[in-house]
Amino acid sequence: MELKGKTILITGGTAGIGLQAAKQFSEAGCKVVITGRSQGKLDEAKKALPMVTAIKSDIANATDALSLFKQVKAMGGIDILYNNAGILHVSKNLGMANDDHLQAATQEMEVNYLGVIRLNNLFMDMLKSRKEGAIINTTSILSYVPSLIEATYSASKTALGFYTQALRQHLSIINSKLKVFELLPPVVATEMTAGRISKKLSPEDLVKSLI
Repeated sequence: MELKGKTILITGGTAGIGLQAAKQFSEAGCKVVITGRSQGKLDEAKKALPMVTAIKSDIANATDALSLFKQVKAMGGIDILYNNAGILHVSKNLGMANDDHLQAATQEMEVNYLGVIRLNNLFMDMLKSRKEGAIINTTSILSYVPSLIEATYSASKTALGFYTQALRQHLSIINSKLKVFELLPPVVATEMTAGRISKKLSPEDLVKSLI
């Protein structure tokens, strides 16, 4: 896929994998739009990467998602949608009755799974109309081997993984040229994994492999 001249929207683009993706896709010749929930982090990302367009948006919020779509459409649209935004909650006592488990799982599903479907539905026709368009979904190796302390996060990524595979097949059935990529990161050195002491892949190397 030729990246030069393409426009890409990266959710969760203010740190970690998303910020590195914004940097490397820009260097590959893409026009980059990033989103995030924190205006402060968006400002920091914009300062580090002045060439990107930064839009405050929460993909778990339907109103935000629609506003994002309208703003992107007014800019001329996108060729690539990179669903990278994600949240993770650590639950060490899933065997104990605790309302926090449900709250954490609900938030993770809203962002990690339902938020992706929400954006894909909004941008699908736009992306299908492009000569060479793509959707990238970030899942996780935890969708295959669940973490005992990140069980609901693992479940949300499993849901996204199956959805991604099915979406690819559906597009193939209707003879759409739109490509669907699933990025399955191992443990990556980001804020999300700061407490882990295991070996970690750098965001730089992960995004380089993706591109």
